[in-house]
This record gives sequence, structure tokens and C-alpha cells, in this order.
Amino acid sequence: MYYLIKESLTPCGPQDILNGTAQYAAVLTTEEWQKERDRFDMLIDMEMDAPQETKAVVNMDSLTGTLSIPDRLEISGPRHCCSFALDERGVVLVDDSGYAEGLLLAISRTKKWRLPSLERFLYDLLEMTIAEDLALLESSEHRLNLIEEDILRGKVESYPKEMNDIRGDLLDLRVHYEQLIDLSQELEENENGFFREENLRYFHMFTERVLRLQDLVTSQREYVMQLRDLMQSQLDVRQNHIMTLLTVITSIFLPLTLIAGWYGMNFRYMPELDWPYAYPAVIVICVVIVIVCLAWFKKKKWL
Repeated sequence: MYYLIKESLTPCGPQDILNGTAQYAAVLTTEEWQKERDRFDMLIDMEMDAPQETKAVVNMDSLTGTLSIPDRLEISGPRHCCSFALDERGVVLVDDSGYAEGLLLAISRTKKWRLPSLERFLYDLLEMTIAEDLALLESSEHRLNLIEEDILRGKVESYPKEMNDIRGDLLDLRVHYEQLIDLSQELEENENGFFREENLRYFHMFTERVLRLQDLVTSQREYVMQLRDLMQSQLDVRQNHIMTLLTVITSIFLPLTLIAGWYGMNFRYMPELDWPYAYPAVIVICVVIVIVCLAWFKKKKWL
């Protein structure tokens, strides 16, 4: 698919991008790129394997790179990947999955430019890859708030698996944002002079937006660490309560055990053995000991 960058992305044919009347954007498959690469007059060898990172590489007469965009429905899952090459005349995206084509179709439907330029198109293209991220991070923060409420109410018995999933997603997003920042700064550097100086502000704007998203990710990662500490403290409190209860029970039964051991010795001249009220008397004494111990522990707030 070929587009001219005018007031909006305008579909065109491959011959239209050569007349120089407007800058262009093209989306090709790997096979189409191998056939049509001479048309773009870029003496480069683009990376065709599935890229593992987002980056830009400055060449003598072009700027190439790769995009590796996490799927927002499954951050840690397979990524949307494509390669790109650009010069002052336009940009070519090489993608076999249809992801890049979908981005350009969305831009053609939703974007109108008063001052069309390659720089503004690249800004909108990159901006679309993070368009849903603020809502995504707000959703993850809401989930963390619910987990915190459950922890404080004692509903969580062990470390929640969902918290591990959120932590992993935030880590992947942090790395992704770092790569986007590097890419945007490389574009803003404009080493080859492909971009107009007055339009470099678009790349600066994108960098600032990604930095704000990165700050949100950092704060949420710290929130996860705080929840982990809170969870551990709640488990410690629960364990201490159990140990306190066991200690109280042991303390109550110590004197009862002493009495049972004392009268279990069965010495011949123990006078209580011949006393008809000895058994009920021992029962009453044991009950009184239990009541006194419980009252004492209650007064000390150990129960």
C-alpha cells in the first residue's frame, strides 16, 4: 500500500511516489520489499527477521530500524513487529502481519493535517502505538487498589498471582518505553538532516509523552513492591497471632499438666486418695485455674 502525505494520507500507486510532489508512506510485505526496493533508492539491507526490540540505526543515506510493539491485550505475549527505512522523501514499513497496514489505515481515517509532513506522520504513527497505554495503566492501578483492599481486609491468604502478572507486564512496558525514547531521540537528533528543524518538536513531544508513561510505570512498580511488603507484614501478623494463641493454650495447660503429673505419681500416703471429694475438688481447682488464666490473658490483651 502506498500513500502520499498530504492533508491526510492519500492512497496512490507506486509510480506516484517518484514524482517528488509530496512525501510518502508505504507498507510492503517482505516479498514486495525484495522486489520493489530499488524503486526507493535506499542502499540498505533492512533487518527482515522478527525484531526483538525497537531501535533506529543511522546509515549514510537512510535511517533504518525496527518496531517491536507489545500486544496490549497480552503484554508478555507475542509482539507486533515490523521494520522500517526512511529518508527525506518518505518512509517504508515492511510488515507481514498486517499491523503496520492497520495503523496507516487508522491514520488515513482519523488524521487531518494543516501542515502535512513526514515528521508529523511519524509522530502520529508512533503515537498510535501508545494510544491505549494511559487507560491500560489506569486499569492496572485499579486492580492493584482492589488487591490492596483485599489484603487489608484479610481476604488474601498468599501472594496473589495477579500481582506477579501485573509486575511482569510493567517490567515489559518499562523496557519498551526505554526503547521508544531511544528511537524518538535518534529521530530528533536528525543526524542525516532528513527532517526540517521546525518539525523536530514532534519527536520531542513524543519523547515527553513516553517519559510520562514511563513515570507511571515506575510508580506502579513501586506500588507493587509496597503491596508485597504489606502482604508480608499481614502474613507476619497472622503468624504472630497464631503463635500467641498457641502460647496462651500452652500456658493454660501447664498448671493442669502439673496437677495431672502430681497426682499421677500414686504415692501410698497421699491423703487425697482416700478423700471422697478429692476428684471433684481437683476438677473445680482445674476450672478455676483455666478461668483465672483466661481473665489474666484477656486483661493483658493477649487474646
